[in-house]
Amino acid sequence: MMIHRAAQGLVETLLQGFPIVTITGPRQSGKTTLAKAVFAGKPYVSLEDPDVRLAALDDPRSFLARFPDGAVLDEVQRCPALFSYLQTRVDADGRMGLFLLTGSQQFGLMSGISQSLAGRTAFVELLPLSLGELKAADLLPPSLNELLLMGGYPALYDRKLTPRAWFGAYVTAYVERDVRQMLKVQELDAFQRFVMFCAGRTGQLLNLSSLAADCGITHNTAKAWLSVLEASYLVFRLQPHHANFNKRLVKAPKLYFHDVGLACWLLGIHSPQQLEAHPLRGALFETWVMAELMKSRLNAGERPDLYFWRDSNGNEVDVLIERAGRLMPVEIKSGATVARDFFAGLEKWLALAGELGRDPLLVYGGGPSYMHKGIGVVGWRDLDGVNVSTRAPVLGAAQ
Repeated sequence: MMIHRAAQGLVETLLQGFPIVTITGPRQSGKTTLAKAVFAGKPYVSLEDPDVRLAALDDPRSFLARFPDGAVLDEVQRCPALFSYLQTRVDADGRMGLFLLTGSQQFGLMSGISQSLAGRTAFVELLPLSLGELKAADLLPPSLNELLLMGGYPALYDRKLTPRAWFGAYVTAYVERDVRQMLKVQELDAFQRFVMFCAGRTGQLLNLSSLAADCGITHNTAKAWLSVLEASYLVFRLQPHHANFNKRLVKAPKLYFHDVGLACWLLGIHSPQQLEAHPLRGALFETWVMAELMKSRLNAGERPDLYFWRDSNGNEVDVLIERAGRLMPVEIKSGATVARDFFAGLEKWLALAGELGRDPLLVYGGGPSYMHKGIGVVGWRDLDGVNVSTRAPVLGAAQ
């Protein structure tokens, strides 16, 4: 089943102005499916295939000559030697929209492309399915807890697989393939334990020394392993915003998983009932909201300029979004019923920010969406109606 991706229009637009578009993102996020949908009439080859990779390495010019009108080249990080030949090829040809590349590791892919294909390719980051994409395909799980358990990987929605079975296979394949390629990790058990400890810290301030100590590894090892998780689009760091309003600010970033379903699986949460009572449910809901806000920006072709704000007294706003020179604060609460104290952090920050603050939002784990004293209150099902791109009104369907 082909689920329409919000980024498809962006890819098609970029192909009109660039000879190459590169789709990056985590393994199994739907990059290949999207590339094939956009280039339905062009050849497709995967450089994961040893025979294809050998042909590309042995004779790159002849390999590319097989595709006079372009092609989809899948998992191109497996053959970085191709990039300089692709540059020569598209420069000589002169046409736009010739090649679609996909890749699932930022390390080799970005360094190789920035050296050889600078100015010749646009990048699109494709994360797992968003709330809006699930709703459009009529695949949205019936409850919030079920959605958090499932996450957004397309395979869980087009195959009859439980999250428990699929994530187990996904992590095994990911560890065996990508981690060994990137880090030559010998202690796979220690690495898997590290990933699980990271899941226990999603939505929290990142303390690498504490994380390393808990895992029984060195600080430098933890730093290297975390960079691999980031390069493979499994986790990301949310940086603190610098607006200090004469307050001392926290300087550590917060850690989040790109996919909340994977975080749930790593924490051993396998049922809605288990999740409902779990002490990290609030952090997992926050993880999902953060990933949705990031998808909204990336699918619009914009940088995910998201931050958080916390001062040394513990005053905090979960997300600050830069919009037209001002800051949009977003507070995230997993409770199904809006309580008076849900607004306290936003009100305190707005008083400090003055004219700099705009369009405050409270996203919560319950039902209706409405306005409350100038603050947009958004139920989880309406989060796709919140537009955090820099060019559009903030509230769409969520009004």
